[in-house]
Amino acid sequence: MTSQSLKRRTRIGLTSAVFTFFLLFIIGPEFFTGRLIGPNFMAEANSAVTGNTNVGPHRKLLNQGNEVETNRIWGDKCSKSDIVINQGPTAPLPSGIPTYTVEIMNVCVSGCDISGIHLSCGWFSSARLINPRIFKRLHFDDCLVNDGKPLINGHTISFQYANTFRYPLSVSSVVC
Repeated sequence: MTSQSLKRRTRIGLTSAVFTFFLLFIIGPEFFTGRLIGPNFMAEANSAVTGNTNVGPHRKLLNQGNEVETNRIWGDKCSKSDIVINQGPTAPLPSGIPTYTVEIMNVCVSGCDISGIHLSCGWFSSARLINPRIFKRLHFDDCLVNDGKPLINGHTISFQYANTFRYPLSVSSVVC
């Protein structure tokens, strides 16, 4: 065996090992969780690579930027993680502008009503009028929910907005 063929075999082996690692990294989690056999596997695998979460109209889109607080200090009645935001596409306006429905839910397990809910919302704007008592942008990256009034435990506030793209919304602060 010559040194030339040894180098070629080493290069081929290294390339195939890197390719195998890449495949296991991308497809592995779906295989081991059983999602590999689902009807939308190819769309879901593509969304994992491209970051596109809109894999079908039947899929509920969740806010991916939502940080979840896992630990509470004893005595805390509520936290930002007790407010859950879901948003997804709905039928576009007659002009063709995409619309999105947003649901903001109080899921506090200790039965607390949460007020002063502020969201990080960037330069949020909408081609469809939104009741400012439900949702309004105060400043850049600061939107107020329910006019600052308490969102009762177990209740949901929803609204629709129209824009050419979906705004990432996440809870920035709450008052317990």
